[in-house]
Amino acid sequence: MTHSLAETVNELVENFELFDDWEERYQYIIELGDELPPMAPQDQVDANKVDGCMSTVWLAARSAGEPPVIELSADSDSSLVKGLIAVLLRVYSGRPPGEILEFDIEGLFDRLDLKQHLSRSRTNGLRSMIRRIRELAGAS
Repeated sequence: MTHSLAETVNELVENFELFDDWEERYQYIIELGDELPPMAPQDQVDANKVDGCMSTVWLAARSAGEPPVIELSADSDSSLVKGLIAVLLRVYSGRPPGEILEFDIEGLFDRLDLKQHLSRSRTNGLRSMIRRIRELAGAS
């Protein structure tokens, strides 16, 4: 059963709050990435690469169901980035396009205290991934 967006966000926030320091939170993010299902090799193509990321990031979407929801798959060659992808997929994948477009992801990052603990290049890459997800949702 899919959690509501609010339930998913609250669960992420609660999980982050379990850790006392950012070293533990980084490890948690990496573990989330390790749990991502493998991305189909045929989706790891240039057309699915996310521009603006220093690491290699692939992001693919398909519309499924009625009413349609966006199912996302993604991968990266960086463990931390793969974990950040896992956070994004928990929030966005399986959601209707309108919900994806309306969601305040910056507000979530503030609640997770994420932005001030990522380098500028990681933050830019994260924004590039979000932009790509929003573009894919808008195209459905």
